[in-house]
Amino acid sequence: METGARQSTLRSSNLALVLRTVCAADGPLSRADVAVRTGTTRATAARLVDELVAGGLLDEGERLALPRRGRPATPLLPGARIGALGLQVDAGLLAARVLDLRGRVVAERVEEDDLVGSDPARTLGRLGVLTTGLLAGVPAGLRLAGAGLALPGLVDGDLLLRAPNLGWSDLAAVDLLSGHLPDDLRPVLGNEADLAARTVAETAPGRPGPLRDFLYVSGQIGIGGAAVLGGRVVTGSAGWAGEVGHVCVDPEGPACRCGSTGCLEQYAGRHALLAAAGLPLDTPPAEVVARAGDADVRSALDAAARALGVALAGVVNVLDLPAVVLGGHLAALAEPLRPRLEELLGRRVLSARWRRPVVAAVTGPPAAGATGAALRALADVLADPVRRLP
Repeated sequence: METGARQSTLRSSNLALVLRTVCAADGPLSRADVAVRTGTTRATAARLVDELVAGGLLDEGERLALPRRGRPATPLLPGARIGALGLQVDAGLLAARVLDLRGRVVAERVEEDDLVGSDPARTLGRLGVLTTGLLAGVPAGLRLAGAGLALPGLVDGDLLLRAPNLGWSDLAAVDLLSGHLPDDLRPVLGNEADLAARTVAETAPGRPGPLRDFLYVSGQIGIGGAAVLGGRVVTGSAGWAGEVGHVCVDPEGPACRCGSTGCLEQYAGRHALLAAAGLPLDTPPAEVVARAGDADVRSALDAAARALGVALAGVVNVLDLPAVVLGGHLAALAEPLRPRLEELLGRRVLSARWRRPVVAAVTGPPAAGATGAALRALADVLADPVRRLP
């Protein structure tokens, strides 16, 4: 019995190793490549690959002619028939997105709306209806391996403890949403910024991104954040780390929805910045950039950059991070924000003389948290592929 258990564990570990190896590769691998990269024999690698192909976790592409004599190699790709569902509610949008194991968006729906102070049951019900419509159009044969829900606040298991910009607290969010989803799709709850940071740390399931250590700053109506070390989000002892939006920039500053004063998001949050610039709250970032020369807009951008510089320099000093990544509306405003922000980080970060922090902007489809929620679900597939095999 004990020997059988050890063999089962070894098989599971080897299958996960092979699957991760193929998913992490920049291009298709052959069975021989897998054997070399995993340190297994060709026969063992081929047997493991065949099992993963039969279960839909890997796909075989068209055979490639070799530059030498011999049988053409069959390229291996992450399975296109395995996917995951990512969902997000933010103060300005609802989103549902399905990714496959190759990291491709199979289907998505995003609805913009002002959800500040919205009724949580009604809003999550709307997300359920949105998701039902999305899943009805997913290609036949695609198996969903899991689901995730991104919310902008403190989470604990299935509970949302507090989301100041939504006005929600002490909410059984997963229970409210699950009633609108298929029985086998109970989403895992996560913080929006933590999950959005995952889209920078990995470009596809199991494939590392170019940055492995960075501070991610999620710019929405509020400001979220996540520290990433070695490609992994630092969640803290209770999972609440990274709330840079509520780092105090000025104790005498304006009141924040969180109950404190002078928080970063009161200067760099989308609504706060637009209000300071004297612009309507639905003004798109591109228009803000176009009007950056206007006195009021320039003043608002300078105030946002200063607040970001003060708050982020403190985080960088504490955690020794080499890069700051701007997401959401902050990424769209990177052009006018970056010079002042870089100057402040260069002056305030103790180690900047030897390693000046890099400021990068990540532009992409809205609702990065939904993408990150799907990536997290697919990471579970890579960690334990046996559960998904017939």
